[in-house]
Amino acid sequence: MWVSGSMSGARTPARLLRTVLPASGRHGPAASSYSASAEPSRVRALVYGHHGDPAKVVELKNLELAAVGGSDVRVKMLAAPINPSDINMIQGNYGLLPKLPAVGGNEGVGQVVAVGSNVTRLKPGDWVIPANAGLGTWRTEAVFSEEALIGVPSDIPLQSAATLGVNPCTAYRMLVDFEQLQPGDSVIQNASNSGVGQAVIQIAAALGLRTINVVRDRPDIQKLTDRLKSLGAEHVITEEELRRPEMKNIFKDVPQPRLALNCVGGKSSTELLRQLAPGGTMVTYGGMAKQPVVASVSLLIFKDLKLRGFWLSQWKKNHSSDQFKALILTLCDLIRQGQLTGPACAEVPLQDYQHALEASMKPFVSSKQILTM
Repeated sequence: MWVSGSMSGARTPARLLRTVLPASGRHGPAASSYSASAEPSRVRALVYGHHGDPAKVVELKNLELAAVGGSDVRVKMLAAPINPSDINMIQGNYGLLPKLPAVGGNEGVGQVVAVGSNVTRLKPGDWVIPANAGLGTWRTEAVFSEEALIGVPSDIPLQSAATLGVNPCTAYRMLVDFEQLQPGDSVIQNASNSGVGQAVIQIAAALGLRTINVVRDRPDIQKLTDRLKSLGAEHVITEEELRRPEMKNIFKDVPQPRLALNCVGGKSSTELLRQLAPGGTMVTYGGMAKQPVVASVSLLIFKDLKLRGFWLSQWKKNHSSDQFKALILTLCDLIRQGQLTGPACAEVPLQDYQHALEASMKPFVSSKQILTM
């Protein structure tokens, strides 16, 4: 849903605004005030008019900012990541596709600049993140409806706030919702270097769970292994090592996992299934290999394994906004306690979006691209 001003420049009637002059700071908007008669300003946004290769269809454009209505919130975007789901959405192969033309980006953090007279939950100076996917966060400023936003504490690092609403939420829900795991239990996952994978490692450690983390082999595998272990990973193995008979030696020290998290599909997911304890569950939340999940009939019958799927957007549909806010606050507590950090990031100015898009689609890139406004 595209909540802010449209490409055609349509405007909603101006209504009474409540504003404050934010204290000057690194991420605060410039001190200014707005009146009901003020002319809408123009903002920059990354827009795509049709689906295709993001490097070819995404353009930096000037948009007219809609006037703030009674239930609206004007937001200055601070930072927004480029996630795989953003790329899939632009390509046209995602479960949720906004009407075109659309502004890219499903995640990010912004600061409230002004609010309409009917807004009760937010005030100028607050940090906010999107309540749902499809909001369009790759822009300098926007006017959103209050219900499209969730307030977040501003005492956490900016990169953590910008990457809070998708990957850590996905990681937490998968660890908690599918198996009743106890401290000392283990979890196995592939794509362990992804944003979700890094969050799984840290949240699992905070819950007392042990992780077996599968990654693709690469020239700097030892550097990656060290980094994931610094986050709390107990074992880091390559896809090739996962297939070897020696893999069973890990289970002399770690209990067989009852939960597997699959973001790859294909052979990798088949191997994850083989490692599960009887009655265990494999949750699929991505398909990086673009290959189907192949499950052995004998494993399903004789080990009674379960195959499930997870999509955060569907979880949100099934739960209230208060439950999502509670999840966000739980994760913020972990961030404050030093138990959850944002993924390795590379900050890129909005105007250098082409470089950021290209970097986000390269294999073995360990840094998430964060667009700064």
